Amino acid sequence: MKIAIVKLSALGDIVHGMIALQFIKKYYPESEIDWFIEKRFRGILESNPQIHEIHQVNLKSIKESRSFFLLLKELRKIHKLGKYDLVIDMQNLLKSAVISRVIPSDKTIGLDRNSAREGIASIFYNQMFTIDHSSNVILRNTTIVAKALNIKILQTDIKNKKPFLYSSKKYTINAISNKKQNIVLVPGASYPSKCYPVKNFSELSTQIDANFLVIWGSEKEKVLANEIKNLSPDVHVCEKLSLDGLISLISQVDLVIGPDSGPTHMAWALNIPSITLFGPTPGYRNTYSTDINKIIESESEVNPYKIDKNDYSIKNINSIDIVKMSKYLLKD
Repeated sequence: MKIAIVKLSALGDIVHGMIALQFIKKYYPESEIDWFIEKRFRGILESNPQIHEIHQVNLKSIKESRSFFLLLKELRKIHKLGKYDLVIDMQNLLKSAVISRVIPSDKTIGLDRNSAREGIASIFYNQMFTIDHSSNVILRNTTIVAKALNIKILQTDIKNKKPFLYSSKKYTINAISNKKQNIVLVPGASYPSKCYPVKNFSELSTQIDANFLVIWGSEKEKVLANEIKNLSPDVHVCEKLSLDGLISLISQVDLVIGPDSGPTHMAWALNIPSITLFGPTPGYRNTYSTDINKIIESESEVNPYKIDKNDYSIKNINSIDIVKMSKYLLKD
C-alpha cells in the first residue's frame, strides 16, 4: 500500500501527527508512507525510518512572492508523482486540502465541514470523517488514520508509544552536565502570549538543583534566552540548533519545560519528561498527558474554536507549582 500523508506545518502539529506512523507500520509493515511538508520543517522527518519519501512544498516562498505561476509550478510537480492508494490530509486547512487533492489518488481523505479547522477544505475530499474539532489533537490524528485504514489505535497504544523522533547522530553538546540532571527551558513560542515570562523561568533555576539549558530558534527567542541568562548567569544558552540537533539534545536531557510549542511537544514524542505550560491555548486539547508528560494551565477559560492571542494569563502560572512538579518528575 502506498500512502501519502499531508501535514505541512507547524512543528508541534507535525510531531503530533507523526505518532500515527508506528501504528500504520504495525498493521501494514510493507506499506510505503510519503509525507508532504513545508520546506522549513523537513528536518523533523529526515531520519525517520518509517517514512519512505519526504516531499517538500514551498508554500512560504509562494506566499512571499504572491506568484500564481510559482504556485502552478508547485502543484504540477506534485501532480506528476506516481499514484497513491490513499491520501490522508491530517491538517484539514484549505492549503493542505488543495495539496491533498492534487496528489494523484482515487481516495482523498479528510474531515467534514463541521470537523475541519477550515470547513471549506472539505470540498476537496472524496471521503470524509466526523471528529470533533475540540477533541485532543493526538486523538484526532490517530482517529482519522484509524478510520482511513480500518485499523484500531487505542488510547493505551498511545500511552505505550515508542519514541518516534530520530536524529542522524548523537550530537556532543558541551553544556550537558554529567554531574547534575539536565533541564531544557523553552522561552519561545509562535506568538508572545504563549510565552512564559523570562523572570519566572529565571526563578526556576534558583529553586531546582539542576543544570539548565535554554534553547532558541529565532532572533526574538535568542533575546529571551539571553534575558534569562542575564537574570541567572549559571544557565547555559545553547547555540542555534538544527531540527536534527534539537532532537538529539532533547533525547539526552532529563526534563523539558516550556509553553505550547514544538520543542516541548518533541519531548513528549521522545518519551522525555516534560512540563507544558498553557495560557491562551487549551491544554486538554494540545498535548497528551502521561505519567512523565504533565501540563500546567492558567485559570483562563479557553475557547478552542477561537483562540484569544491577547490572553496573557500564562504569566499567572506560579513558578512554585512548576518547581514542585519538576522535582516530582526528576524524583528529587
